[in-house]
Amino acid sequence: MPLTPMDIHNKEFTRSFRGYNEDEVDEFLDLIIDEFEKMYKENLNFKDKINTMSDQIANYKTIENTLKETLVTAQKTAEDVNANAEKKAELIIKEAQTQAEKIIQEANNQIIDIKKEYQNSCKEFQIFKNKFKTLLETQLDMIEQNSDLFIDENLE
Repeated sequence: MPLTPMDIHNKEFTRSFRGYNEDEVDEFLDLIIDEFEKMYKENLNFKDKINTMSDQIANYKTIENTLKETLVTAQKTAEDVNANAEKKAELIIKEAQTQAEKIIQEANNQIIDIKKEYQNSCKEFQIFKNKFKTLLETQLDMIEQNSDLFIDENLE
């Protein structure tokens, strides 16, 4: 059982024949009581502070654990966002490659069509040129024949 200032104050000593001076003992006990009471109160204050600080430490530990959990969650979220971004980038690249291939194929098909059209135009031009040449030659022959007739008729 702890000793309190009241225990010291209420302590009664038995009297003996050659004992100490009672006033000096009482005076010294009063001094001890005052000092002990100060220390006792100070000790209680320290205990209160320790309890308060223990509560704060427990609170800080709870906050620390919450922050750790939040940090882990944030890191996981960041990793998930990164992974999703990489997947999305890969998908965009694949789509772009597919579109590029499609555009190139369409351009190649257009080139083939244009070449065919050009070749057809060249053939048609050649045919037209030959027909026109034949027509002109026929017309020249007719003119020459008619001119021979005209000259022969004028000579007679």
